[in-house]
Amino acid sequence: MPEGMNVELAHKLAEGEHGHKPSRSEVVEVAEALVLAVVAVATAWSGYHSALWDGRQALLYGTSARLRTEAAVAAMEGGQLRLLDVVTFNTWIEAKENKDEKLAALYVRRFSPEYRVAFDAWLKTEPFMKTNAPAGPGFMPEYRNALLEQSEKLNNEATATFTEGTEARETAEKYVRITVVLATVLFLIALAQRFKIRNVRLGLFVVATLLTAYALITVAMYPRL
Repeated sequence: MPEGMNVELAHKLAEGEHGHKPSRSEVVEVAEALVLAVVAVATAWSGYHSALWDGRQALLYGTSARLRTEAAVAAMEGGQLRLLDVVTFNTWIEAKENKDEKLAALYVRRFSPEYRVAFDAWLKTEPFMKTNAPAGPGFMPEYRNALLEQSEKLNNEATATFTEGTEARETAEKYVRITVVLATVLFLIALAQRFKIRNVRLGLFVVATLLTAYALITVAMYPRL
């Protein structure tokens, strides 16, 4: 066997023993595969959390609507109760003007407990003697209407819940935007693999890697459920 062939055979055997040294294109291919794997997981993660926040938004909007309905019912019942007290008070005034104390006492017993507290406080202001006395129990600081207060509280809760639902929707939209960025990365890598020019392929890969890093950092700062 010629000496030159022996030397070439020895070099090939040596390469087999020490392993194949990967080329730059092979390194880029491996890097692209790694980025694709990361992007695939990140896309699934972002889509999952977007769906979660969409569900959160629907729940909060539904809760807000329920609270509004309960507030409206409480406001209606509270208004009816206040109207009944006012009508009863006006009838009491007529009975007092007619000097019918028995009938007046009957109307006093028909006041709601809350209105009765304000009525007693109003009498202490000597309204029939002093012109600067409040016009009626409803104008006294002691007057309270639990149903109207409950309605106001429910309305405030409904507003806060609706605002929270709007924030949940905005968060879901943020996750969707990141999904779009990740889809752009997939497009760039797929496009890069079509090019045989190494610098073009490498440039597209670098851009895709930077976008991936941006997406991962951004999504890590988003709230999660």
